[in-house]
Amino acid sequence: MTDDHPLEQLPLKAMHQRAGAKFAPFAGWEMPVSYPLGVLKEHLHTRDHAGLFDISHMQLIEVTGADAALLVATCCPVEAEKLATGASKYTFLLNENAGIIDDLIVTRLAAERFMIVANAARAAIDEAHIRRLAESMNVSVTPLKRVFLALQGPDAAAVMEETGLDATKLTFMSGFEPRPGWFVTRSGYTGEDGFEIALPADQAEAFADSLMRDERVEWIGLAARDSLRLEAGLCLYGNDLDEQTDPVSAGLLWAIPKPLRDGGPYVGAKSLADMIASGPAEKRVGLRPDGRQPVRGGTTLTDAGGKPAGRVTSGGFGPSVEHPVAMGYVRAELAAPETQLFAEVRGRQIPVRVAKLPFIVKRSQKG
Repeated sequence: MTDDHPLEQLPLKAMHQRAGAKFAPFAGWEMPVSYPLGVLKEHLHTRDHAGLFDISHMQLIEVTGADAALLVATCCPVEAEKLATGASKYTFLLNENAGIIDDLIVTRLAAERFMIVANAARAAIDEAHIRRLAESMNVSVTPLKRVFLALQGPDAAAVMEETGLDATKLTFMSGFEPRPGWFVTRSGYTGEDGFEIALPADQAEAFADSLMRDERVEWIGLAARDSLRLEAGLCLYGNDLDEQTDPVSAGLLWAIPKPLRDGGPYVGAKSLADMIASGPAEKRVGLRPDGRQPVRGGTTLTDAGGKPAGRVTSGGFGPSVEHPVAMGYVRAELAAPETQLFAEVRGRQIPVRVAKLPFIVKRSQKG
């Protein structure tokens, strides 16, 4: 960001400073990247116990009114009218070409009220897009200012229960409002069981402090979040998804209900149906480099004959699996597991094989 656009600051920044966080810019925010425990141990602690992430840079958008379900169904390939109260869905905002404007979580909180969770870097674009579609509808679109925390890991449910905020009855991908101004879902982006908790800023430090008093909980920064989500095969917008990628190529068709794959009222429906009918030219795949050398996002991939094969979109070392992990897009005929490819890293051709995603056994659906 430039001096004209200073970085946004987290409401709990002082708490992170006291915890010894190192900060770096991300999506227009100054974000904690790591804590004194270190990235490797933060990653493993989340897999073994419970990690607390400050994700307040993400944007909550409340949609209310008689046409709330109609607006959601127009924005996203989701059967909004059929969503039960409390149900959450992973979905997308699409452009007319079915390119992904953003990937979102939508939760129905009442007959005429939905909560949308958007990525920080796309929040303003998302809001403007949703407002344009809402112009002729009886609906209100309201961005909310909340502290947003994620508690992730096998001990997350037990820790939550001991804070007095019992969310253990929530099933995976569902949510509720336990207190005025609060919003809790059983979801996350690490592959682990866990919760995302939005709450008013004036109540957030006390709640975060109550979680951190539990010896099973550690603060976790963005760096470990990235290796956790990569091992889980989860896309990061801006790396693995953008307006030039689509749900078919990205292997995310599972998120679109079958009745909406041939068309629907949502923006991009015809383009998406055409893509499904013709098949994607490229596919998102997991990639496992041979040896210990990670391959990073932006690395070019070639096939065994030296011809362009695709690109790496995310890559790094997976502490839980103890080897480098990556994902990227390759020509569709090269997407089968074990296909041999090569990544060009500083003039060297690193052998990589196409791998099934995720790299770990996901435990997020246990809840």
